[in-house]
Amino acid sequence: MSGFVSFIGSGPGDPELLTLKAVDRMQKADAVLFDDLSSGPILSHAHQDADLVGVGKRAGRPSPKQDHVSRLLVDYAKTGARVVRLKSGDGGLFGRLEEELVALREAGIEYEIIPGIPSAVAAAAAAGIPLTRRLTARRVQFVTGHDVSGKLPDDLNLTALADPDATTVVFMGKRTFPILVKALNEHGLPLETPALMAESVSTPDQVLHRSTVGELADKLGAEIGTAPALILYGPLAETDYV
Repeated sequence: MSGFVSFIGSGPGDPELLTLKAVDRMQKADAVLFDDLSSGPILSHAHQDADLVGVGKRAGRPSPKQDHVSRLLVDYAKTGARVVRLKSGDGGLFGRLEEELVALREAGIEYEIIPGIPSAVAAAAAAGIPLTRRLTARRVQFVTGHDVSGKLPDDLNLTALADPDATTVVFMGKRTFPILVKALNEHGLPLETPALMAESVSTPDQVLHRSTVGELADKLGAEIGTAPALILYGPLAETDYV
């Protein structure tokens, strides 16, 4: 007997941003494995008898290993359970979705993927700006700010990331942003380039910090705080919308 796994992108944290399909699957699930940023009010949609299992990974904190999370998914599904795997934002964007998909395929377990609102889209909406801008920002690029060791990846395309005509979104990059900005500046990105740091997007703790890449690098070089955040820079982070 084999169960079924629904991978759900839970969005940035506001339960009202869940899709109708996501809510339906949560209400029918026998078990919900959730990330830290998918907890709180979002879990109120789960069935009252469902097993709720926290498997979130946060930088600088003890976290379950990825193979352990994958094994839990397989073990629950093998009992015939309907399983929901809640991933913050959209699971396909730096959410380590592929490792879990591979584990299910190898175990012969069926699954579905239900997309969620990416935190980058929610951050832009919260700031009242678009991710693209006619004539000045025809391209959007997403990049992770750290590798598996927590350091800035050493294989980044810095030429592309220093493009002043692109909107760039850095995920999980507070710790490494000062190093990234130094490299970007050496590749031609002005330190005066507008930047937006969005912390705890769509939650009551949301904070939007508008500055420049140079000022933000200095700020994060002194203190990074503990709130989850992403950083946008480029022509879209202008403040003339507010």
